Amino acid sequence: MDQTIVQKILAQGAGKTWVGVGEIVEVEPDLAMSHDNAALVIRQFREIGVPRVWNPGKIVIMLDHRVPAESVKTATAHRSIREFVKEQGIVHFYDIGEGICHQVVVENGHILPGQIGVGTDSHTTSYGCLGVFSTGSGATEMAAVWATGKIWLRVPETIKITITGSLPKGVFAKDLILFVIGQITADGANYKAVEFYGETVTRFSISERFTLANLSMEMGAKCAIVPLDRITETHMKRVTDRAYYPVYADEGAGYEKDFIFDVSDLKPQVACPHQVDNVKPIDGVRGTKIDQVVVGSCTNGRLDDLEIVAGVLKGRKVHPSLRMLILPGSRKVYLEALGLGHIETFLKAGAVVLNPGCGPCLGAHEGILAPGEKCLATTNRNFKGRMGSPDAEVYLASPYVAALSAVAGEITDRLD
Repeated sequence: MDQTIVQKILAQGAGKTWVGVGEIVEVEPDLAMSHDNAALVIRQFREIGVPRVWNPGKIVIMLDHRVPAESVKTATAHRSIREFVKEQGIVHFYDIGEGICHQVVVENGHILPGQIGVGTDSHTTSYGCLGVFSTGSGATEMAAVWATGKIWLRVPETIKITITGSLPKGVFAKDLILFVIGQITADGANYKAVEFYGETVTRFSISERFTLANLSMEMGAKCAIVPLDRITETHMKRVTDRAYYPVYADEGAGYEKDFIFDVSDLKPQVACPHQVDNVKPIDGVRGTKIDQVVVGSCTNGRLDDLEIVAGVLKGRKVHPSLRMLILPGSRKVYLEALGLGHIETFLKAGAVVLNPGCGPCLGAHEGILAPGEKCLATTNRNFKGRMGSPDAEVYLASPYVAALSAVAGEITDRLD
């Protein structure tokens, strides 16, 4: 019987030739990723009583959420992670300043097309930009993976999304996926796999596909996959020399739903408080006064995002009524932006450039909002209290809209 991509990948992982939707399979992940919450995973792992992790070469740990440590509690947790990494001989460990976990995984080739990845972060769906099955897991579940090398998964139904047309000027992948989330809703893809197709997607860079897969979590997706093509192959050649085996859906694969969206006339989209699926065209929010703009996160902290922002800020100033925070997604991105002069552009414009990390998106210690303040961010969530006060508001938009709004002092997609 014909199968979807996720059926094929999970069948291979389970040592089978075919698996059915709804079937429970046990697989060995090719990647087990954790960030600062590895401290909790370690405690759960100790309780299991196994002396050694199953495969120190398949575990990747980054410190990215609360970096540098903002409290004694966090500093202590970070120390416990560093000690565990040395004790267990974890091969791939990235300390503070190296970057956001998902960005680091993709830019360093830690997962390959056709493989299975799990991570203790909901936006682990991001790796689907490479044609992989990747999904989030809990700390206790990850501890079991570390101990046994196995995880059970239910084979999800798959939703097929086809994107046609050329994006208008000033409209980007972030606008597209926000529009899709608004149409499908926050729970419209709960525990579903999503496959992206269409001429629009095939023209997207890995970074743009990353944004699609990353934000698919915000409509409930278990995983989101863009099939491998020449763009993926070019990326993989840059980051690894390991062999990989891409997986494609069969021609007669069965999909639970099939959506087709033509984006030829799409306008910039903004997710309004306090849900990611509360999406409106820019016309509905243009002129909204804001107190802070944040550019970065695993959704939009890559070099192409920073280039867009630099193009807007060059020769301009951030509006005096607001703060603008910019966080490159990784040290590599930071250095590339520095070499191209983007960091200087940001600083001259009056923006604050922070270390690579999750920062304001996490809402723990950088860019906290006061009651009543409004922020426009390129991040992936705008829930009540996400960035500080529960009485603050967070709007989500593309880096282009964020940069223009930072100059104007209000949400906009144009400068008069």
